[in-house]
Amino acid sequence: MENESLKKKTIKGVGWSAVDNASRLGVQFLVGIVLARLLSPDDYGLLGLVAVFTTICTAFINGGFNSALIRTKDASEEDYNTSFFVNLLLSLFFYAVLFACAPLIASFFGRTELTALVRVSMIGIIIGALSMVQQTRLTKRIDFKTQTKITLVSSVVSGLIGIGLAVIDFGVWALVAQQLSSQIFTTILLYFYNRWMPSLSFSLESFHRLFGFGWKIMASNLITTIWRDLYQMVIGKCYAPAALGQYTRAKHFSNMLSNNLVNIIQRVTYPVLSNIQDDSQRLLSAYRRIIKMSTFVTSVFTFMLAAVSEPLILCLIGPKWHDAAVYLPFLCAIGLLYPLIAINMNLLAVQGRSDVLLIIEIIKKVTELIPLFIGIFVGIIPMLCASILTGLIGYLLNAYYAGQTLGYTTRTQLLDTAPSYGVGLTIAIPVSLLSFLPLSCWIILPLQIVVGVLTFFLVCHISKIKEYEEIKAIAINRLRKK
Repeated sequence: MENESLKKKTIKGVGWSAVDNASRLGVQFLVGIVLARLLSPDDYGLLGLVAVFTTICTAFINGGFNSALIRTKDASEEDYNTSFFVNLLLSLFFYAVLFACAPLIASFFGRTELTALVRVSMIGIIIGALSMVQQTRLTKRIDFKTQTKITLVSSVVSGLIGIGLAVIDFGVWALVAQQLSSQIFTTILLYFYNRWMPSLSFSLESFHRLFGFGWKIMASNLITTIWRDLYQMVIGKCYAPAALGQYTRAKHFSNMLSNNLVNIIQRVTYPVLSNIQDDSQRLLSAYRRIIKMSTFVTSVFTFMLAAVSEPLILCLIGPKWHDAAVYLPFLCAIGLLYPLIAINMNLLAVQGRSDVLLIIEIIKKVTELIPLFIGIFVGIIPMLCASILTGLIGYLLNAYYAGQTLGYTTRTQLLDTAPSYGVGLTIAIPVSLLSFLPLSCWIILPLQIVVGVLTFFLVCHISKIKEYEEIKAIAINRLRKK
């Protein structure tokens, strides 16, 4: 009975988390198309440089407290309050540091406008710190329905603000206003719906306990964030903000699938797996099922996106973004394994092996120095090719250590996921070949979509792949209930 309840909770959580991401994704996608046509690659490149510092600071501010709170089965009010004040104080500290360092950042990249951009944009880390515990409380309850409402409202309002400012020629400041307004509305709505307010209490015992587990996850996330953003720094410094703008646009399209799927998987699987952390048999069964389902969804959409990359970008945001269309297939290949890496990392965290997580991240980042050097001395495309290889090495490390304690070997995991990758590749081949036809991209893109969808259903029907049958059964049951 308990197992059935958890299954329903998981399906519901995945459903609402998917709706949450899809609604945000849909709004951001439409807003992004409009803004990309109104703004230049240089504008996006400047914001991409600022984003490097924002993401690094956010990883520091979280400090692993959110993961520790979710893993703690009976988190107390003192735990929540302690985490809240640590997040807030760290955000104020980092804002002060970056405010003072803004002129140095502008000088390093040779763009004076970065001083003001950094000082204004970094206000977002303080706003974000105010909402971290609120988000954690909802995630811990696997309440993604409320988060979906909040996401939809804040995405629509902030998107309209960004477009309005872009129309009246505010340039990169339109992007800054969009981001800050989204964070402001999200935070306000989280407090409204969550009905939780911090009280003036701080516990050293809570701090030591939460930080004792969370600092290793923080260090792991921080290493991942810094290395990921180093690619943007290398492109922005060694090439030009316009080249970085092309890269960030391609990354935006790639992230719409890979990062959003990772987000859905991490948000739902971590609290779900935490609930059964003491039952190794159920943990293995859930872990294996999540691996297979997520791989199926990821491979189909990611291979399809890579196959339609050029006509998609040319149709949606125009020929000035052609370089982004060149980078996109490589970024899709890099992102193909992100969901699997995320699940394996979640399992290690659930098992309390944050020490192993940290060691793995250090090993992975040493190998990722190779693409960075290639990016500096050779070029962006060779850098992305090398990143595909290092990403595969990173996945194998995560899979080996995560499955070791449960007896789920890397070989078994690869055998479980191979059919899904086969389906994705089978769809991508005929779809990508259509791009060589001497036709307008406006004709090729819809033709590719139709062929991709038909190939998907045909391959799944012939192969009888279990993941497809299970998703179809869940969808049919949900429709019947409605």
